[in-house]
Amino acid sequence: MSQVTALIVAAGSGSRMGGDLPKQYRLLAGKPVLRRAVEALIEHPRIDAVRVVIGIGQHSLAADALDGLKVGELIVGGAERADSVRAGLEAIGADIVLIHDAARPFCPPEVIDRLLDAVGTADGAVPVLPVADTLAKGDQELRGTVSRTQMLRVQTPQAYHAEDLLYAMDEAGKSADTDESTVLQNAGLRVATVTGDEMLHKLTSARDWERAEMMLGGQMVSRVGMGFDVHAFNGPGPVVMGGIEMEHEHGLAGHSDADVVLHAITDALLGAAALGDIGQHFPPSEPQWKGASSDRFLVHAADLIRARGGVIDHVDCTVICEAPKVGPHRATMRARVADILDIAQDRVSIKATTTEQLGFTGRREGIAAQAVASIRLPA
Repeated sequence: MSQVTALIVAAGSGSRMGGDLPKQYRLLAGKPVLRRAVEALIEHPRIDAVRVVIGIGQHSLAADALDGLKVGELIVGGAERADSVRAGLEAIGADIVLIHDAARPFCPPEVIDRLLDAVGTADGAVPVLPVADTLAKGDQELRGTVSRTQMLRVQTPQAYHAEDLLYAMDEAGKSADTDESTVLQNAGLRVATVTGDEMLHKLTSARDWERAEMMLGGQMVSRVGMGFDVHAFNGPGPVVMGGIEMEHEHGLAGHSDADVVLHAITDALLGAAALGDIGQHFPPSEPQWKGASSDRFLVHAADLIRARGGVIDHVDCTVICEAPKVGPHRATMRARVADILDIAQDRVSIKATTTEQLGFTGRREGIAAQAVASIRLPA
């Protein structure tokens, strides 16, 4: 019986998606894209093993993303896709190989069945979908349409006899830096087609990412949490709020750095996940938290949510004080909170108000903050 190994190519930089982190390691609804791609294949009963090809310097990222999954030793690829595929083929020693892009995190099991059935009577098999849009030539203006008859969108995973693919890549030489199905055809081998699936859409742009999150929306439950924090003025300034320092004649009293904004948001996130409050996780009675930077508290709350497969959708914080004025620092605070939470800045709102000189904040005795956070957790 043929040994079937899925080879997931995850060596790319993901530059078209933007950001410093390659897209295969970015979190999609609380899980790295690479992990989702592996899980979709590793659970299939006809796949004997799953191996992953990574880029140079990506070992730590991949190890974190794949923690607990049986994928064997990570395979280091090369500068080009063909180099990575070859490195994987030479490392696995399988009869049948499924080459799959890490940037396609959803793979329906029935597509795998169709591929493995088809490759039994062909040299290779690929999933395809018809082209629905009109095809045309041109640049600044149209210069004629192209018939879409027999035009197909080729997806992955793609199934091959490992020896045939290696032979075809040897024949292609330098020109092997393209889709494996093209390499096989150029070597005179037969590639069958099977029906693909829209779920196999590749994550390339930010819009693709939004689409993928929407697809996962039905598997997640929205949760909302509230947070509130108060600190009195005490001693000389500056004041720390939202992870930044602000000039003020007085600082705030507290066991940590007394950042009311980060404390309120931390409690809101913990509340949304039903994980208690900030005092339970960081008791003021423990000396280790004396003078601690509150970004540690916020990172902890975010990590707990993501460890449960959750997503932080939005945080909104209102600062209540007479002074210092929040307005001039609002943009910097939003950016800092977004950075700490590793979310987009448009998912962070910072507002300010006064109590019209009423109460302790109106008497300039301290600062209060209240926050609301919305998250999604797996159903």
